[in-house]
Amino acid sequence: MKFRNKFSTIILVFSVSLNAVANAEQSTQAQSPAKATNTNSNNSTAEWRTVDIEKMVLLTLPHGKVVIELAPQFSPKHVSQFINLTKSGHYNGNKFYRVIDGFVAQAGPEDGSSADREVPLLALEGEWSTDKNWSFTLVQNNDLFAEQTGFKDGFAIGHNPSENKAWLTHCPGIIAMARGNEADSGSSHFYITNGQAPRYLDRIMSIFGRVIYGMKHVQAITRTATIEGETEIPSSAHTAIISMKMMTDVAVEEQIHLAVKNTESELFANKLAERIKRDNAFFFKKPPQVLDVCQTPVLTKLIQK
Repeated sequence: MKFRNKFSTIILVFSVSLNAVANAEQSTQAQSPAKATNTNSNNSTAEWRTVDIEKMVLLTLPHGKVVIELAPQFSPKHVSQFINLTKSGHYNGNKFYRVIDGFVAQAGPEDGSSADREVPLLALEGEWSTDKNWSFTLVQNNDLFAEQTGFKDGFAIGHNPSENKAWLTHCPGIIAMARGNEADSGSSHFYITNGQAPRYLDRIMSIFGRVIYGMKHVQAITRTATIEGETEIPSSAHTAIISMKMMTDVAVEEQIHLAVKNTESELFANKLAERIKRDNAFFFKKPPQVLDVCQTPVLTKLIQK
């Protein structure tokens, strides 16, 4: 989001057809995971999915490294521009100038500078159309912000079959493009959600990736917002971006290779069912069978090359 001063940004992985969902519609409390009706490019039997190195960005902060997985399948124009800007060194030296605890950490070039003005504006990529053959991993029906929630390629999504529309959701750790009041005004300023999921921003912002490694370093970015009575945080204290690089442009010995849980696997689907039921003895009082898509983790592990 840009707000100009710019804000202006798991699960039954059996893919489920819309017809199957329609026939199996039930209340959230009584809901059980739907079964897969097709497979995608991931191996449905593999527990882990190796992240494509060409889709990974290495963000280096003064206190650590962060890896972002891009989502060109959902936001191709934003990913393309972000990659081009990253490769050109556009983000190196920029600062996180709008950082609100439990909300977002936002960064970009100085507002109104030549580096800011020379970047083309982008049309919003807040949602996409679906049809009867479109499939995804169902988490639950009747979410507060969507008719359905689920996962597609490991990314949390919302879906309204009544509209034939789906979108990426503002879960913690997503990266999205900031913009002004105009829908098609995003350029280079971006934000990472660093706390609660601001789902009310779904569909009106362009999410184009998510943090898959180093979220603790995102959480450690200096907050710029203060409470009444506190001294304002000077810009000199804002956290700087040491560098932003595509992982393919990082020296081989410094590359970080990662795998994430395969949300299309049967094992992941079983974990989802367990999470919904909460059958563990710890839960001597059972909570409602509700599963928040933004509180369902997709774990990451390092791969040694």
